[in-house]
Amino acid sequence: MLDNLPIRKIIHVDMDAFYASVAQMDHPELKGKPIAVGGGGTRGVVSAASYEARKFGVKSAMSGRLAIKLCPELIFVKTDFERYTEISKRIRKIFLDYTDLVEPLSLDEAYLDVTENKIGSPSASLIAKQIRQRIFNEVGLTASAGISINKFIAKVASDYNKPNGQKTVNPEDVLQFLEDLDIRKFYGVGKVTAEKMYQKGIFTGKDLKAKNLEYLDTHFGKSGRYYYYVVRGIHNSEVKPNRIRKSLAAERTFNENLSSEIFMLEKLEQIAEEVSKRLTKNKVTGKTITLKIKYSDFTLQTRSKTLPYYVSEKAIIIETAKDLLYQDTLNNSVRLLGISLSNLNTDSKKIQKEEKQAVSVQLKFEF
Repeated sequence: MLDNLPIRKIIHVDMDAFYASVAQMDHPELKGKPIAVGGGGTRGVVSAASYEARKFGVKSAMSGRLAIKLCPELIFVKTDFERYTEISKRIRKIFLDYTDLVEPLSLDEAYLDVTENKIGSPSASLIAKQIRQRIFNEVGLTASAGISINKFIAKVASDYNKPNGQKTVNPEDVLQFLEDLDIRKFYGVGKVTAEKMYQKGIFTGKDLKAKNLEYLDTHFGKSGRYYYYVVRGIHNSEVKPNRIRKSLAAERTFNENLSSEIFMLEKLEQIAEEVSKRLTKNKVTGKTITLKIKYSDFTLQTRSKTLPYYVSEKAIIIETAKDLLYQDTLNNSVRLLGISLSNLNTDSKKIQKEEKQAVSVQLKFEF
């Protein structure tokens, strides 16, 4: 099924334990020690963990209290997004020396399309190796990479030889690679979906491939079609250097649960101000305002309102958030509040898609 598909040379670069590695680079005394970014205090949540901490089971989104139980020697460090952003820009500058087709997914990972590249190299694998070496030499951090014919396989491959490694899945090896792949390794298959697949006898890509499209649509809804095609090596999503922002948000987790709406309004004022600043900085406005409420029992609730006009002003954001807060009674005391704006004006600025042409490329690609 690959014969009539456009074959690209895609690299997925993923920095190794980025936040934690930056902390260890900036503070040499932390090198080789188990550290967690964020997570300090009784209410904190771990944003990232060093590889030394991961050996104890510490991972992102884990409570700081549980992390310290798993690793009593764990050292907590504060997040520093200004520093992460600064380093991310330096890394992205290296990417742009090889191709303009760079699609950042976050501060620490990106897709690169090097089918045609600025250094004229026929080998995506050698380009990936060169990029990783430059990041180490010029920035001081290690990165891992996956190289293949599309974004899906490149992302899966980048996780194979972490940290500080890379894996290439050549065109002729794609189908076998996908058949052998543990279903939990499929990007887009979370814990719940994996359990559901196990119950239906789907443990590997080969098991998934044995299911027809009708079966997958029936049992996995809209995602069924996605699973059907990616397991056959079909994923035509292009590397898009101008990813359009869909929403912008800010949130706060509190040291103590809040039960008074007066205290919540005080916090929402601060959050609304942060959202307004971010909107102004990114030169965007939005129509849909969403209030996020996480209760002390960790249940999550969202309340939204769409305005008839685009806004970015703090005053309007806070008034709308206030209306949403009073929209219904609270179920419990509150540990987190957040405000997000979506339905942004960037939706009306979308870049027109180029006409897609069917390209038939032979599978003998030098990767």
